[in-house]
Amino acid sequence: MAKKHLLLLIIFLTCTVTARANFNFNANCIDAYKAIYSFRINEAKLLIQKEKEQNPQNGIIVLLENYIDYFSLLASESKTDYDRLKDNRSARVSELENNEKNSPYYLFSQAEVYLQWGLLKAKFGDYFSSSMDLKKAASLLRDNAQKYPDFLPNQKSIGLINVIFGAIPSNLKSVTRFLGMSGNVQGGIKQLEELRTALPKTKYSFYKDEVIFFLCNIDIDILRNKNNYAKLASYLAGMENNGLLKVYLQGYVASKTAHNDAAISFLEAVPKSNQYLDVPTIYYLLGNAKLNRRDNDAPVFLNKYIKDYKGRNYLKDAYLKLAYFYLLENDVKRYDSYLKLVRSKGYTFDEKDQQALREANDNRPDTDLLKARFYFDGGYYNKALAEIKNKDENDLKLPRDKIELFYRLGRIYEKTEKLNDALANYQKAINLGKTSGYYYAATAAVRIGNIYEQREDFNRAANFYNQAINMKNFEYQTGIQNEAKEGLKRIGR
Repeated sequence: MAKKHLLLLIIFLTCTVTARANFNFNANCIDAYKAIYSFRINEAKLLIQKEKEQNPQNGIIVLLENYIDYFSLLASESKTDYDRLKDNRSARVSELENNEKNSPYYLFSQAEVYLQWGLLKAKFGDYFSSSMDLKKAASLLRDNAQKYPDFLPNQKSIGLINVIFGAIPSNLKSVTRFLGMSGNVQGGIKQLEELRTALPKTKYSFYKDEVIFFLCNIDIDILRNKNNYAKLASYLAGMENNGLLKVYLQGYVASKTAHNDAAISFLEAVPKSNQYLDVPTIYYLLGNAKLNRRDNDAPVFLNKYIKDYKGRNYLKDAYLKLAYFYLLENDVKRYDSYLKLVRSKGYTFDEKDQQALREANDNRPDTDLLKARFYFDGGYYNKALAEIKNKDENDLKLPRDKIELFYRLGRIYEKTEKLNDALANYQKAINLGKTSGYYYAATAAVRIGNIYEQREDFNRAANFYNQAINMKNFEYQTGIQNEAKEGLKRIGR
């Protein structure tokens, strides 16, 4: 009899433990999630600890802890931290697999862990492992969508994966075919746009900020769209959380769309306290924006980025920008000193740093062209034009500078909607630079292709896209030629 009672007790206790395993995105977890999306990570950790004490079997805890790793690594870009934390993926998936199976969060939470680590692995160069994680995430999300078709959070991640695999450049499509994966950028964006509108009226409204985060990053980093500032700014204004991430995104979007004054205003207003994650990229963006406007304090922020940043990207570029700042101040000694640092410090994983090293090893730039370049990057098109509109190519000694003069004029005239002047100058840049090794001619060909595509003159558009593709051995070649190939794809050529 005693054995029977003992057996019943064991069964009862086992069932009790199993029953407590659940996925409950309760008010406390929502507060933790919102704190993460404000970059108030210490506050989020306290809320998660509170949930562990009250509901230790809640699977949402595991998901929230993964969000913390995800954003901490995005903010720091520290390879050391990445190597230390990346094994958390397997442990968390295992823990989630042992949770409540009859919940829409069961497969979804596992997919989120795979998705976040897939994105992180790509950022840190683990491309094969990244692709496998993203494929696994997609598979789990598809299964979950079949089981729970009305579960809205699923659409958030399905839309993002649709964009990711749809945005793979044409020359890498064989990889996605090998993995059995495909995507559609516009289809994924449409899913996210519809979800952004639908979420506020549902119990999943707290996910709205995450959808906006994805839409902004897709538009800027994947589509490289420079013309959607008003739309993205309105999205960001509607974010519920008013913490660091929102203000940072506002500054980031403004800086990448040539709204330089707005970028500086937002980035200078980023909240500063120990409760927030440290995001050194803020100082890089602010230093660049200050340089574009020719502000005297640009070096303060570029140097702070170099000092605080623990990752591998944009260090050479930051040193180069410091060199250019002092060149424009006629401080040749400091210019030369920073050029040496471009050559000796940092890494060349990113194209910007590769380009910075090339420029540091090239001849000194013409200062008028350099001023025009920075004014152009900041959206100060009239100031940029004033620096070079009366410049005679015969006064420039270097072929590089002659090519850049026409290229830069083309860019300015295109942005100010003087398209015939833009076409004429782009053509001069192509004629002078198609065998030079600089990116100006190939980019000019793509820009002409875009203009003719907008005019629906598809034969001429295809001709110039093909010109860019046929040029060889120039800077940014892969990215520029992928852009040309995507242009041909859009016009059905």
